[in-house]
Amino acid sequence: MSVKFCTIASGSSGNSIFIGTEHTKLLIDAGLSGKRIVEGLSSLNTVGSNIDALFVTHEHADHIRGVGILSRKFDIPIYATPGTWEAMEHQIGKITPKNKQYVYPEERCIINDICINPFSIPHDANEPVGYNIETENHKITIATDLGHITKNIKQQLFDSELLLLEANHDEEMVKNSFYSYQLQDRILGQQGHLSNKTAGELLCEIMSEKLNYVFLGHLSEENNYPNLAYDTVKNILQKNKINIGKQFQLEVAPRNGNSSVITL
Repeated sequence: MSVKFCTIASGSSGNSIFIGTEHTKLLIDAGLSGKRIVEGLSSLNTVGSNIDALFVTHEHADHIRGVGILSRKFDIPIYATPGTWEAMEHQIGKITPKNKQYVYPEERCIINDICINPFSIPHDANEPVGYNIETENHKITIATDLGHITKNIKQQLFDSELLLLEANHDEEMVKNSFYSYQLQDRILGQQGHLSNKTAGELLCEIMSEKLNYVFLGHLSEENNYPNLAYDTVKNILQKNKINIGKQFQLEVAPRNGNSSVITL
């Protein structure tokens, strides 16, 4: 069974990810306008009415902006943790009761031929999660908005074939930015976001023969550049004798626009 992966957008201003098999089409987050997500799906030869479920990582606007619109327009069930529902319900408008669905960290959820495994992540949100998406022979992991790396996160990422990993910022750019000290502390803190350096170090720890594709995502518009994220991670990997191209492919997911489409 093959599975397709594509980010429709990945960045501090909006996030949405498409994952689909022949029988099942999923979105992870919808932090853009409904129109923009529909356009992204169109370039994948998919329409909104084909989406079987929309899974939400957490309630911040760059992850839920289009959630309610898409659900109402295309009758899409929304899956989120109880804590995320509590925090986002007043933001997304009225949702049909049958389309309000719950997921729980470390509990599997089955949508047709895809198994979705949510796992807890450290971020300043109300019960946020990352997701492992598994078919009978493939595993894709979505791991962004990570304040720091836990033992459980390493376990969840291990043995993934494709990984979308946060590389949000360059630490020195944050420290020298116009951001208030309070905002700098939030970004750099234990419930904030993952730096380029930490992303590279994490990849060295969880590298396996199965990992074929890594997308660096959720880049800050103010405190990062795609080339800087790529080069920082690449240099850390090379120092640890991990070669991009030979062992796996590394890409930066575009902030605005679809990434390359990977078929596993």
